[in-house]
Amino acid sequence: MKKNIIALCILFTVVLWAEELPKIEYDKLTIGEEQTLEIMTWNIQNFPKSEFTIDYAANVINAIDADIIGLQEMESDSAFFCLIKQLNDLDKHNWSGYRANRNKWKQELAFIYKTNLIGVDKVYEVFYGDFKPFPRSPLVMEFTFNEQEIVIINNHFKAMPGTKNEVRRRNAAIKLDEYIINEHSEKNVILLGDLNDKLTDAAPENVFTTFLDKPDEYKFVDLEIAKNDSADWSYPYWKYRGHIDHILISNELYDEYENADSIVKVITIDKFMEGGGDTRYKYITDHRPVVMKLQFPEIQKK
Repeated sequence: MKKNIIALCILFTVVLWAEELPKIEYDKLTIGEEQTLEIMTWNIQNFPKSEFTIDYAANVINAIDADIIGLQEMESDSAFFCLIKQLNDLDKHNWSGYRANRNKWKQELAFIYKTNLIGVDKVYEVFYGDFKPFPRSPLVMEFTFNEQEIVIINNHFKAMPGTKNEVRRRNAAIKLDEYIINEHSEKNVILLGDLNDKLTDAAPENVFTTFLDKPDEYKFVDLEIAKNDSADWSYPYWKYRGHIDHILISNELYDEYENADSIVKVITIDKFMEGGGDTRYKYITDHRPVVMKLQFPEIQKK
């Protein structure tokens, strides 16, 4: 099996040599720093959507320099391992990852992370079989960073407009709120993913009120991005355009997020790629990554 995966990775590389591809100014994408923890969410759209996607994705991830990434729509298991292999070829850090494998449509959730910085305790799915609110079971990782214990919950909520789908997303948010209270109370919790809805809808239609109505307990760190210019939204396409990929933190992380070096940013790959959004959509994905930078006290990165 390992030999087959290596052969597939080599095949993807050979294909790259055969075509002149649009260039990206990768140095313009960097957000990672030695003294902060970078957490990223990225819907990578039926990965890999083209024979060039693995190479592009590996170079984008390497350039952004996040430490742990929640991925959505990781369709191919072999391509997932090719991505990790390419990251290890590119980066001084050692990368590893975990991909779920129980989704009916193979649009799996996954984590990738730097093993010298992230000490993984366990990875598991929750709400498996509860398909109405969770067509893709949330993927949870419990890990340690700089002696801080952190829980990260990766999600891909039901897509598309309509009352029935909004109800499913609202119920997913309510169940996750209850899950955090019951299972991870007083822990450093990060909830992220393609949540397929806007933070700025009016209260009757807003599916995230269970979190937004508790500002002392939760914060969507990307709320200001959602309120501001659409040029920086995470999903810039067609009639569904909007900021729909989010990062939520529990109040245990408020102090860290309020530190001077802590920020959140949508990585607008298309602004630095030849051909802009059309080529990003063709070769990589329809979503932009969202990254949160957290400054912890006395971080010692390797």
